[in-house]
Amino acid sequence: MTGTRQRIDVFDPRVYARGLPHDAYRTLRDENPVAWQAEHEVGGWPAGPGFWAVTRYDDVVRVLRSPDEYSSWIGATQIRDPDPEDLPFIRQMMLNMDPPAHRRLRRLVSGAFTPRRIERFAAQAAGRARALVDRIAERGECDLPVDVTDDYPVRNLADLLGIPPEDRELIREWTDRVIGYQDPEHAETVRDAAGRPVDPRSPARLADMFEYAHRLAERKRRDPADDLMTALATAGLTGGELSMFFFLLVIAGNDTVRAALPGGLWTLLSHPAEHRRLLADPGLLDTAVEEMLRRHPPVIGFRRTAVRDTVLAGRPIAAGDKVVVFHGSANHDERRFPDPMRFDVARRPNDHVAFGDGPHVCLGVHFARLQLRAFCAELLWRLPDLEPVAEPTRLVSNFIAGIKHLPVRFTPARRIGDAR
Repeated sequence: MTGTRQRIDVFDPRVYARGLPHDAYRTLRDENPVAWQAEHEVGGWPAGPGFWAVTRYDDVVRVLRSPDEYSSWIGATQIRDPDPEDLPFIRQMMLNMDPPAHRRLRRLVSGAFTPRRIERFAAQAAGRARALVDRIAERGECDLPVDVTDDYPVRNLADLLGIPPEDRELIREWTDRVIGYQDPEHAETVRDAAGRPVDPRSPARLADMFEYAHRLAERKRRDPADDLMTALATAGLTGGELSMFFFLLVIAGNDTVRAALPGGLWTLLSHPAEHRRLLADPGLLDTAVEEMLRRHPPVIGFRRTAVRDTVLAGRPIAAGDKVVVFHGSANHDERRFPDPMRFDVARRPNDHVAFGDGPHVCLGVHFARLQLRAFCAELLWRLPDLEPVAEPTRLVSNFIAGIKHLPVRFTPARRIGDAR
């Protein structure tokens, strides 16, 4: 393996507890856009072999659009290598497939994400946003994620999937376990007989989720409804594919919006002039949401594995090397976005990669955008003087740019009611 170890570290999950490392990203983009990163031991998780960090927009897009060169299947899509015994099962998730297998599965289930089905949830999402804002409107202050936004994608996703209301807290429990495993507030480290930590994404740690998925699917076959789980239960998936697709929907479907919503609002509220500009012109909401996503993408990065010896940005990459694209760096690449650190609610064009690119672009992107627009439309004009009172507390993770706490204050407003 070629390359030298870089002083700049964009691997350590503790780095992201301070926010996206924009100075480090900029240095890498300018001086070493495909840079070797040590994969050191963190928090009891063992060291790995290292990887190439890809930070420029064009190179990120090339990797994401080239599954023949950079595979999702060989080593899956997380930075740390999965246990070799788990890999065959993990590969049954669409996220960890390459064409043509990926195309087959995506085509099989994409019908469940029809625009008509998603748009049907627009009124429900708006009503749910109204009910959640009602919960805090008269208080004058709150912790935005804890009191409001964390509940929003859970409730929406439960409705979309057809999960009964009494079970929806399972979504949050599973998400915290899988996404929060690097964060001391959420970590529940389980060790094997040799004392090694067990990956929370391993089949052994997900047995309760998979059991629930198959019980729910069987219920939907007996009593079908107009929901996503009914569509999946009757789509001809294998047992493993159903398990892993349920995992993907529950984790990605929840935590993408869960991270993007408070992160985007923090970014907007940190730019008061642009906040006032949006309030004065509600027609800018769509472009404002896209700018929130560009500045605060929910996913920090995804891993691919080089299929063969290749060259990226002049750097030789050996077959089998791990290659990790960094979305937040690509979204702030000066070569693509003029004045990228400027927050502009009217920015056009804005072809960010917050939801990925290429064959693995987020399957639920329309549902995610619908939720973000509906919530912002309800919150921002109901509480127009909303402002943060402290820096957010961020998730310790090198995968999801989560925000755990964000204290805000505002002039109390009346409740509207009509809770859903």
